Amino acid sequence: MLSLKVSELSIFQLQNYLNHAVAPRPICLASTVDKDGNVNLSPFSFFNVFSTNPPVCVFSPSRSVRDNITKHTLQNILEVPECVINIVDYDIVQQVSLSSVMYPKGVNEFIKSGLTPVASELVKPPRVAEAPVQLECVVNQVISLGDTPGAGNLVLAEIKLIHIKDHVLDADGKIDQAKMDLVARLGGDWYCRITEDNLFKVAKPNAKIGIGVDSLPHAIRNSLVLTGNNLGQLGNLEALPADDAIEVYKQDPAIKELLDATIGDNQTRELQLHLKAKQLLDEDRVEEALMVLLMD
Repeated sequence: MLSLKVSELSIFQLQNYLNHAVAPRPICLASTVDKDGNVNLSPFSFFNVFSTNPPVCVFSPSRSVRDNITKHTLQNILEVPECVINIVDYDIVQQVSLSSVMYPKGVNEFIKSGLTPVASELVKPPRVAEAPVQLECVVNQVISLGDTPGAGNLVLAEIKLIHIKDHVLDADGKIDQAKMDLVARLGGDWYCRITEDNLFKVAKPNAKIGIGVDSLPHAIRNSLVLTGNNLGQLGNLEALPADDAIEVYKQDPAIKELLDATIGDNQTRELQLHLKAKQLLDEDRVEEALMVLLMD
């Protein structure tokens, strides 16, 4: 394993390692205005939502690694503490990238990128009409992390009004994750696209108390077939299945056939049971999988 002392890395090396490793990162396309009303639009991938009550997003216009200058976004927010955080989807990613160019102060990146400004309702900066979600925010605080190249400036932006495009909503008026077509930043020139075919769900463990991987029998924990993810699925169950439930499940035709075919060959039986359990786990049939694994 490569181990690196941060103190021995250049800023460029450190930025490269961190941006490739801490990824994917959601993109905040922030619109701001200065005291004279000049509009600025710029993307930031040092961004996320950090609180629900109050609803607060944080993004960081860092000082330039090359020449230590501060971004116009930061300068504007210090003059007019408001912004709109526009969420970035695949349809606008190239225009968003173009808006990141360091144009001279006063140049309107809406015009340069071809994105459409639309008046906000509560704050001075305009929204991006093409963005699927637009968050009107007031800036509560700006926290400087230093005055050297690469130092961040944490902008704590409290969300006051949320605008959501109809086409990303489901029948209940909630955001349909599969319809968002979001993009996120990786390292260097790399991005990723979140489409329906690469979405998956993980059951939330905080909805119940899982038994934990340590409660699984030794043979399961040390399986040559099951992965760490599989063990995590099993450990998220609330209890081990009852013996009578296992006996009933043994009569399932596919399970009975497997057991009958491996009578007297314990090693093969264990392997086949673990392979069957993995199949069930991949189908998210977790309770059935654990019953299979606990069969003799």
